[in-house]
Amino acid sequence: MDRSIYVAMSGAKQILQAQVTNSNNLANVNTTGFRADLEQFRSMPVFGQGYPSRVYAMSERPSVDFTPGTIQTTGRELDVAIHGDGWISVQAKDGREAYTRAGDLRVSAEGLLQTGTGLPLIGNKGFITLPPAQKIEIGVDGTISIIPPGTNVAALAIIDQIKLVKPSIEQLDKDNDGLMHAREGGKLAPSADVQLVAGALETSNADSVGAMVHMMELARQFELQMKMMKTVNDNEAASAQIMRVG
Repeated sequence: MDRSIYVAMSGAKQILQAQVTNSNNLANVNTTGFRADLEQFRSMPVFGQGYPSRVYAMSERPSVDFTPGTIQTTGRELDVAIHGDGWISVQAKDGREAYTRAGDLRVSAEGLLQTGTGLPLIGNKGFITLPPAQKIEIGVDGTISIIPPGTNVAALAIIDQIKLVKPSIEQLDKDNDGLMHAREGGKLAPSADVQLVAGALETSNADSVGAMVHMMELARQFELQMKMMKTVNDNEAASAQIMRVG
C-alpha cells in the first residue's frame, strides 16, 4: 500500500481535532469570562531507522487567548467583573485551587458564595459563607460586606475578602475543566493590585464570526484530505489492474 495514504489520513485526523477546539470556542461565545483556546498545525517528521522520509501533520494548542472580553453592566449586586488583569480564586471540582474570570456569583442554600457553575469562591478565611442579609456589597478590592436583616446602612459588617490573584500569563495553564491553574501546581499568592467592577460581567472573548469562518476553512481542508486518500486508492487500483494485464 502506498504510504502516502497515511499522510493524508493523519492530516484528516488532526483537522478533526482542530475542529473540536474551534467548536468548543464557538459553543462558549456566551459563557461569562471565557478565554478562547488557540490551535495551530505543524509538520512532524517521522523518525525511525535511516532518514525521516515522511512528514505528518500535528494539531496542537500552543496557548490560550488572554485578550479581555467586554465588561457589560448588569446592576446585579452579586455580579463582578475584573478591571484589567487578574483572576478570581475558586476551588475546582477535583479539589485544586483554580482561577476564573467568571463573576456571575450566587449564594447557595447553605450560604456558600459560588460562581454560576457552582464552584465555591476562596477568601482569606477559606470558603466564603454569608449569613442572611438584606443587602450584600462587594468592594473594589473584593471585600464582601452585608447589611443584616432589620438594620440600617450604618450596621454594614465585613464578612470576608475574595482572594484575587494577578499572575503573569506564563504562570497559568488552562486545564480540561476550562479553568486556569498554576502551571507549576500549588496556589498563587493574593494580589492587592486587582480591582473589581461591581454590578457588571465580562463577556467571552471568543469571536463567533471568526470561529464560523475557521470552521468552514477546516471543513474544506478535511474534504481535501479525503479526496487525497481517494486519489491514492484509485492509483493503487489502477496499478493493480496494470499488473494483472501484464
